[in-house]
Amino acid sequence: MADPSSYRPKPGQIPDTPGVYKFRDDHRRVIYVGKAKSLRQRLANYFQPLASLHPRTATMVTTAASVEWTVVSTEVEALQLEYSWIKEFDPRFNVKYRDDKSYPYLAVTLNEEFPRVQVMRGHKKKGVRYFGPYAHAWAIRETVDLMLRVFPVRTCSAGVFRNAASAGRPCLLGYIGKCAAPCVGRVTPDEHRELAEDFCDFMTGRTGTYIRRLEKQMMAAAEEMEYEKAARLRDDIEALRRAMEKNAVVLADATDADLIALAEDELEAAVQIFHVRGGRVRGQRGWVTDKVEAVSTAGLVEHALQQLYGEESGDAVPKEVLVPAVPEDAEAVTLWLSGRRGSQVSLRVPQRGDKKDLMETVARNAQQALVLHKTKRASDLTTRSRALEEIAEALDLDSAPLRIECFDISHLQGDDVVASMVVFEDGLPRKSEYRRFQIKGFEGQDDVRSMHEVISRRFKRYLSEKEKTGEWDQEGVAVDAEGDAVDAAGPGGVADGSVDGVDSADALPAGPGPEVVGPRRADGSGPASGEVPADDGRPKRFAYPPQLVVVDGGQPQVAAARRALDELGIDDIAVCGLAKRLEEVWLPGDDDPVVLPRSSEGLYLLQRVRDTAHDFAIRYQRSKRNKRVRTSPLDAVPGLGDTRKQALIKHFGSVKRLRQATIEQICEVPGMGRKTAEAVAVALAQAAPAAPAVNTATGEIIEDDGGSTA
Repeated sequence: MADPSSYRPKPGQIPDTPGVYKFRDDHRRVIYVGKAKSLRQRLANYFQPLASLHPRTATMVTTAASVEWTVVSTEVEALQLEYSWIKEFDPRFNVKYRDDKSYPYLAVTLNEEFPRVQVMRGHKKKGVRYFGPYAHAWAIRETVDLMLRVFPVRTCSAGVFRNAASAGRPCLLGYIGKCAAPCVGRVTPDEHRELAEDFCDFMTGRTGTYIRRLEKQMMAAAEEMEYEKAARLRDDIEALRRAMEKNAVVLADATDADLIALAEDELEAAVQIFHVRGGRVRGQRGWVTDKVEAVSTAGLVEHALQQLYGEESGDAVPKEVLVPAVPEDAEAVTLWLSGRRGSQVSLRVPQRGDKKDLMETVARNAQQALVLHKTKRASDLTTRSRALEEIAEALDLDSAPLRIECFDISHLQGDDVVASMVVFEDGLPRKSEYRRFQIKGFEGQDDVRSMHEVISRRFKRYLSEKEKTGEWDQEGVAVDAEGDAVDAAGPGGVADGSVDGVDSADALPAGPGPEVVGPRRADGSGPASGEVPADDGRPKRFAYPPQLVVVDGGQPQVAAARRALDELGIDDIAVCGLAKRLEEVWLPGDDDPVVLPRSSEGLYLLQRVRDTAHDFAIRYQRSKRNKRVRTSPLDAVPGLGDTRKQALIKHFGSVKRLRQATIEQICEVPGMGRKTAEAVAVALAQAAPAAPAVNTATGEIIEDDGGSTA
């Protein structure tokens, strides 16, 4: 625990201007980001006597080891920079709203030649119109099914579309009138795009125009005694009305607005958002977050607005945003929202009428979401805490292992030997920290030696990161079994912790960056005023040490892991192994295992960690094996890319037929010159033909006349 006075800036160092500040811990990780109209006044609040601070604020300033700040011109710039840094650094003491799931949207891909209506999740793409979000994907499909009667827009995938076009026959929807069948030319691209745009207009609330148009067409058809056409139009009108009924009118003035409501207690807060377009509720979403910082309702609203609209633009930001409390810097937030939209945005608290009534409904949803979340989480938190305490007690640890790393080795009879590392923090998987290793030190099968190599590589990288921050000096240089110093950075000064790919250091963007001023550490180390620190605070791959290392295996694997740590001079990390046969927990140097009760929550957590590492390693090993098996003789031809490989296979039908072809026949393939054709013929001649496939049911040899991918 650090004393805030040890890194408090000197009087007069902090400017009295708008800006954004960062607190870092002793590992140089950014743990809190904030903004202020006046940096001097705001930062002074953090260096009061600890007894006068909010408990969460006191925890943050005692966890921190340095503070730095960036000066900006306006409060709007401060708001934008704060949002960017929260997204980039993911500080542990900032409130962060996260989706409990990826909400589905109804999307129209207007960026394609033939726009498609489909369900989409995840990041929004340029040129695609989105409607929603919806609570369930089936709700989108029901709406689309009703509307395709009137707006028969394409809904098929690109592959189905190409197959129908090549066959000259539309899919089933084309035959039953729910697709205009642009794949076979029933409508032109312009006509199909007009259908898609009409679909979008209807979804945005412009419903009256289409209903009246269809009613006129129905009456005209009836007058001309075209009763089948009139009946079809009547059904179309009914389908549109059923689709409209799914989104009842809640605001009579056809308002476009987002309503945000909060429910909170001392520890957590739930946020609910209703998206109203054209006076109708078009979507709903919500989050629950821990209140890791001392924050008011207005502050929670500001954080929610940043999360909602930080990556949105245009019509995705509505004209009106209704909130339960206006943020402290309401003018700056309003200007920021208007900039995101490109036109004026109104940010206010509803006081009367339909909007206030709807806000009360949203607030009730938020309260129910918070109650439901707390009901679900109560047993979960208790169980995880009990599991960590049981592990600490069984392994005789000083404290509960809040970060656990588990390693496993996987191979197939000594081939494609790989390893996995999974991370659990507070009893929950942290997938962004998972890593995969290829065994490089030797060939063949040796799980114990593989485990020693992987543990060594992982913790060499950890020592390398400590060395960069000045926390690993000569007094902590590791020595090997023979007393020789071990270079934690590996050959060439780079830590050997590479996974499947190249480890690259995080780099600052080119060009002039923001002005960073203020001391970094109490001892005065760090950049001079105005310099950008070399360490930008982003999490590194192997920067954080675990409290417990778990290996999949028994005594030999545990001994190898402990030996690797001892060789590096690391003695403050506990090691254990979990053997599958009897689910015994092995400790280094013990002849007898630790046996946890079968009903133990600690044993269950260790099993889950071990099984996760095992599955992760197997998936990686299988992917490497499949990649190796799928190799083709054509891969050995220099300069022959995927496009020409596919052209060869498409032209001849299979590798077998290509092997039988002459050089002149190979030259007939578009893009193939004689020199390349000769290289292909030589490569196929040198490669041994694959063993024939056998039908295991009949024993017949299957001739390779079909297609084979290169």
